[in-house]
Amino acid sequence: MASHKSLEEVHGTIDTTGTQTGWRRFFLFAGPAFLVAVGYMDPGNWATDIAGGSKYGYSLLWVLLMSNLIALLLQTLSARLGIVRGRDLAQASRETYPAAVNYSLWILAEVAIAACDLAEVLGMAIGLNLLFHLPILWGVSLAILDTFLILYLQRKGMRYMEAFIFSLVAIIGASFFLELFFAKPNAAELITGFIPGLKDSGALYIAIGIIGATVMPHNLYLHSSLVQTRRNKKGDEGILMALKYNFIDSAIALNLAFFVNASILILAATVFFKNGYHDIVEIQDAHRMLQPLLGEKLAPILFAVALIASGQSSTITGTLAGQIVMEGYLDLRIAPWLRRLITRLIAVVPAFLVIWFLGEEKIGDMLILSQVILSIQLGFAIIPLIQFVSDKERMGKFAIGNLVKLLAWVSAVIIVSLNIKLVIQTLSDWRMALVGYEWVFNFIILPIVVLSLLLLVYIIHCALFGKRIEKETTSPHGKANEIPFIEKKVYDRIAICIDFSKSDIKAITEGVSHGDKKTEFILLHVVETAGARTVGDEIQDHETNEDWIQLHAYGDKLRQQGYQVIEKLGFGDPKNEIPRFTDELNAQLLVIGRHGHGGIMDFIFGETIAVVRHKVKCAVLVV
Repeated sequence: MASHKSLEEVHGTIDTTGTQTGWRRFFLFAGPAFLVAVGYMDPGNWATDIAGGSKYGYSLLWVLLMSNLIALLLQTLSARLGIVRGRDLAQASRETYPAAVNYSLWILAEVAIAACDLAEVLGMAIGLNLLFHLPILWGVSLAILDTFLILYLQRKGMRYMEAFIFSLVAIIGASFFLELFFAKPNAAELITGFIPGLKDSGALYIAIGIIGATVMPHNLYLHSSLVQTRRNKKGDEGILMALKYNFIDSAIALNLAFFVNASILILAATVFFKNGYHDIVEIQDAHRMLQPLLGEKLAPILFAVALIASGQSSTITGTLAGQIVMEGYLDLRIAPWLRRLITRLIAVVPAFLVIWFLGEEKIGDMLILSQVILSIQLGFAIIPLIQFVSDKERMGKFAIGNLVKLLAWVSAVIIVSLNIKLVIQTLSDWRMALVGYEWVFNFIILPIVVLSLLLLVYIIHCALFGKRIEKETTSPHGKANEIPFIEKKVYDRIAICIDFSKSDIKAITEGVSHGDKKTEFILLHVVETAGARTVGDEIQDHETNEDWIQLHAYGDKLRQQGYQVIEKLGFGDPKNEIPRFTDELNAQLLVIGRHGHGGIMDFIFGETIAVVRHKVKCAVLVV
């Protein structure tokens, strides 16, 4: 059972319970859908839209429209789950399915996020190359550094992150508005693109890529969590208000995403398809040909700027989705920077290796493949979502009605059917390509496909006929256990960390209150200078001498009050020295205060408390 709130550090941090009305109230709720929408206009979308427009003209516009309507429906259901139940999609899955199923769904979700991140890494690298002529491999390597930007925005709060994302979305939208102005598409021909139809199997492949690029599985996890950053009014009134304004937020944001995607496809159809360039699958090729075909110097620059903004905005939301998925399915929390670094490396390493060994001409194929992978993962997120929001026992009066349920299942059937057809076609192609390596197909690829199909059948069965596998608790955080009779404990040996800051007195006071005159108190300070880290206790510099004097001063004052005190000075890294002294001296309680720095300094020097509490064997009291 998940024991924490979704995105706990920003959960309920935006208050919507005030007296504002109209647009002012809407702006309090606005934001989550825009963070979700950037995933619908990431570089992966560009690749599929450019490929579709250049090869099939306007004829795949209907796929974009259908994808956008499906996205609006599913994102609204995702928001409903978060608002009504206070759970994100991963947490709800963990509370419903057995462990083996949850681990499988987690792996699939991580694969989808890695595929999405791959598109963002490549998009950023391509944008930097087009604008500043930076080699693609350098751009891929530099993509790791955006971890710092995400950390900074997370520390500033959700409103700062939402404002940053909205600015990037505005840049993308303005760029393509001008691109369409330059291209001047024929409106009468453009309308024919909304008539459904697929010309050949290639159109099916690109259509599925467009669906995967538009309706992305990790966005369903993301939206169900982001709506919980708002603190709404209690009761049915507050829920109804939140559902209403989040629907408006979703409609505006996703229609903007549709405008961007449609603009890219229309641009490709108008500029490339009509001029006989039917095989433009590389973003770089599209950029190079914009100026000679449109005759505008500004067009390729706007294209590159929008691409960079698209990659940077999408990578932020991908990070949040990764955190939500890991914490929700595994009930595992790790440092945000580490989570981001892991996600980014999973995307950077394959991209780097493919470009290094196969060349930059394979980038377009990688981008489209990443979107097809996303589409294949969709069923494993959509079907559980439909099950959860249809559950009248858990959702009460806010469970979806029959009409919405029908539309949701129709969307799921369309996506799953197209994906099954694509998988069969892809398996046939791979079997032909792996002649001489049949063992790879028979013992690796085929078993993975069969297991995935069985998992899909299982969750469909649960959604249609099954009941909860694990009994859910009525409390979001589990039931309270019986508390035994508690006796006040007096420790024999207490270690107190000293850092000569304002927190020392609090730490000493709290530490002494847990002992008595028979307790041995250990005052511990660690010298962190470069010299101390290099030569250890052999260092005899001014800071070390002063630290000894100040440490003894604390000890003398406690001894004057009748307490037993010893002073210990460590040298080097506090994260190693504090646990070493604590264990060597057999301390039963470690008292530690804040370490005198925060913000970016925490990232540079490390959060001592977080590391120390996992290394020591005794109880830890944080003051």
